[in-house]
Amino acid sequence: MARKNVKPAATMSNEQTPLLKRDGHVVENETPAGIPAPRSRDATSEPRRPPQAIAHRGYKALFPENTMLAFRAAVEAGAHAIETDLHLSKDGVVVLMHDPKLKRCYGDDSKVKDHDWSSLSKLRTVREPPQPMPQLVELLEYLNQPELQHIWIMLDIKRDDDPATIIRRTAETLDSVPGIRPWHERVLPCCWTAEHVKLSKEFLPKYPLAHVGFSTTYARALAKHEPSLSISMLYHSLALPVVGARFIREVKEAGHPLHSWTVNDEDRMEWCVRNGLNGVVTDDPKLFLEVAKRVAEEEKVKNEGAAVSRRPSGVPLSARAWRVFEWTRYILGMLIVVNIYLFKHGLPWTQVPKALGK
Repeated sequence: MARKNVKPAATMSNEQTPLLKRDGHVVENETPAGIPAPRSRDATSEPRRPPQAIAHRGYKALFPENTMLAFRAAVEAGAHAIETDLHLSKDGVVVLMHDPKLKRCYGDDSKVKDHDWSSLSKLRTVREPPQPMPQLVELLEYLNQPELQHIWIMLDIKRDDDPATIIRRTAETLDSVPGIRPWHERVLPCCWTAEHVKLSKEFLPKYPLAHVGFSTTYARALAKHEPSLSISMLYHSLALPVVGARFIREVKEAGHPLHSWTVNDEDRMEWCVRNGLNGVVTDDPKLFLEVAKRVAEEEKVKNEGAAVSRRPSGVPLSARAWRVFEWTRYILGMLIVVNIYLFKHGLPWTQVPKALGK
């Protein structure tokens, strides 16, 4: 497979790429390829670094999502990590696709799991320019270049396939591409449920794990039993007054790396930077890097004692109205989801340890 040699954009800072030099020394194993490592409680006083830019399905703002074109563009824009989604074809190939159905991205009114790879490989995206659906192995081969070994990968393991099968096939796919740097230092499997966490620990024992979700209660229950767990939480759950602030404080004190998804507005990006998150999943990694740099410069000037001129948020009235609707939808949706969950599974504090086999 032909590889395009791409050097990361100059916007990527040495402080956020462990393989680059810092203070004249090469830091190779401080954290897994930029994946923020768990910190001890007394490490919270360390100088804060800007959150890492995690490209949501690649450079989704400009290119068809979850395609090699979008992934390459994200790398060229300076993203520290690639976020992508996993599904299984009918014949067990791990493909990079968010939806269980093909309709939105590929125009075919059927499901991914209904097709063998030979059929899926012929599809092209509805969004221009038309692109084929990639396998996980293609992304691994692309990133398996010396100049790209500092970039890490966030794998969102979808719940539409049998959990044991998709996690086992993911492990086999990772093993099939010998990494120039071990994949367990670069890949962060993301699990929605305790069952997925347990299976990932079985099939991917060397890999750090993350919980991706929107319930701070469920995340707390998981983190209590998994001290090295990273947490990738919906922006609205973190920005919720009182509840979100308390969760962020508790997670930081416990040393869990914390990411937010999916953040595309400048004022929300700025909020993530100022709240000291470890990473931000965004459709526009280039814009996020610009915002993070601007906020860092403002804070530097402020720390030096100079007056800082803060830019107005510039959120138009129509956007503000949409956000009121968005927050209302979020709160109502959470109430519905929580009640359904409680009815089916019971309290997370009892269900999670049971699923983990604790």
